[in-house]
Amino acid sequence: MSERLDLLLINPGGRGQSYQALGNEFSAVEPPVWVGLLATNVRNAGYSVQILDAEAEGHGPREVARCVVAARPRLAMTVVFGANPSASTQKMTAAGAICAAIRQAVPEVRQMLGGLHVSALPERTLREEAVDFVCQGEGPYTLRPLLEALRTGGDAFAGIPGLWYRADGRIVSNAPAPLIADLDAELPGVAWDLLPMGRYRAHNWHCFDHIDQRSPYAVIYTSLGCPFGCTFCCINALFGKSGIRYRAIGGVLSEIDLLANRYGVRNIKILDELFVARPDRIHQLCDALIERRYDLNIWAYARVDTVTPELLAKLRSAGVRWLAYGFESASERVRIDVRKGVASEKVDNAVRWTRDAGSYIIANYMVGLPEDDHQTMQATLDEAIRYNFEYLNLYCAMAYPGSKLYDRAVAEGWPLPKHWHGYSQLGEETLPLPTKHLTSAEVLRFRDRAFVAYHSRPEYLDRLRRKFGQPVVDHMRRLLSQEIHRKHD
Repeated sequence: MSERLDLLLINPGGRGQSYQALGNEFSAVEPPVWVGLLATNVRNAGYSVQILDAEAEGHGPREVARCVVAARPRLAMTVVFGANPSASTQKMTAAGAICAAIRQAVPEVRQMLGGLHVSALPERTLREEAVDFVCQGEGPYTLRPLLEALRTGGDAFAGIPGLWYRADGRIVSNAPAPLIADLDAELPGVAWDLLPMGRYRAHNWHCFDHIDQRSPYAVIYTSLGCPFGCTFCCINALFGKSGIRYRAIGGVLSEIDLLANRYGVRNIKILDELFVARPDRIHQLCDALIERRYDLNIWAYARVDTVTPELLAKLRSAGVRWLAYGFESASERVRIDVRKGVASEKVDNAVRWTRDAGSYIIANYMVGLPEDDHQTMQATLDEAIRYNFEYLNLYCAMAYPGSKLYDRAVAEGWPLPKHWHGYSQLGEETLPLPTKHLTSAEVLRFRDRAFVAYHSRPEYLDRLRRKFGQPVVDHMRRLLSQEIHRKHD
């Protein structure tokens, strides 16, 4: 193995821009899953790699640049992913600042940007940011040949799939990299030993059962991609097409075993967009977890049209205490317009079955979709109030790069944020989409008032008190007391 470090993978920060004061206590600090997966892949191929998690370490651009100066890697790759697919773009401001600081401090170090946002806008990213390369796609089939080329000191980049670079003053894009067919061989798990495991914490609501034990915390995946086509979603920008690929259950269990036994992790997020799509896999995984008796606190995404009472009961027995449903809107007209048509009776069934199983619901709703007006947004809030979920995530609709909604917004000239961190949900510069009937400011004001109105209701706080105790009620009141500054309301 070469003595010089081949690759330094960087997870950019920017939590303050994205969450303001809420980032100090209430937001999660998530391990960068894709950074860890890439690290495992290149290390298994014989290349030396380190990880710098600027988010977890609280490092700004200057501190990151100093670390790069000290490490002197052949390649410094800043990977732009978020806690969910929609949170990738909001980290681009911090990522760009890091690349600029590195370029100024140590210009001889080659730099690359990769990730979901970057894959959605590769040419623009290369034009605008202080980097030598852009990786479009998942990464392994691009990174390994690039690292080999840099080791040999050559500039033979033409045959490297998924690579964007400059040659003779022009931007060159190579053929796309193929999707990884064997996830277990190429992405067998995160390089947890390279991450600052003591610095991660779960979402506050995820730990309502034990609000003072949000660490340690880990995120894993069991599948990649999504076969559906919701127009507001950008997840498949990384993969280039819709679809889903699965990891072997044995590999998933081995990673959970490692996390539980070596790192003492009990709080786990499952990253999959469609974790409950294959009941046979769920039952196999759950049966094994039940046998292990780890007493896990897992949360995962689910769809109301794929769950059953039997499946939900098995999930709860295995430690899946929270399920995140994308209800999106109470208006059928609004849902159909964005290709998320789900019958109301399926929502009722999923909520009832989940509660019967003893699990909690993190309800994801969205306001400001193209067909929304004051009446439909109020109906959405009223639906959430009627169900009285354990927690409500209320998002503003954003045209995230890589989504069909972004393409529509650009084509029709809709106003978009001036800065990438304006795509965050809780930032000062958050600028949601206008609708056919409402301005961006009207949507944002409704969202902020509705969030406070929902979580400050006596009925809701009483539910928290009965289920989780007074400390969680006190926690929620502290959260609601945090002032959120907005430029566009």
